[in-house]
Amino acid sequence: MRTERRQARDTSRDSTQVWPSEGNRKMPSDRFLTLADVADVLNISASQTYALVRSGELEAIKVGGRGQWRVERDKLESYIARMYDQTKQFVSEHPYAEADES
Repeated sequence: MRTERRQARDTSRDSTQVWPSEGNRKMPSDRFLTLADVADVLNISASQTYALVRSGELEAIKVGGRGQWRVERDKLESYIARMYDQTKQFVSEHPYAEADES
């Protein structure tokens, strides 16, 4: 359901926005992701995403009067790269051993 909403949202907007006070200067509208968007990308729950942010493992900012969390797309990509590096290190330190073939 969440993915369907996101796809509907993505197709209903242009990939750039013009800031009214900036004239023709364009800025990507998808620079920041909501925690729900991040959860979709990582295929985890929203509460797991919130825990990653609150622990500092995934950098995010709070914006607006209600303090909505946003994750910059570059920060998410950096987090994913770090997780690949950590997984690669874990696998090299803990090689897979098949069951004894006795």
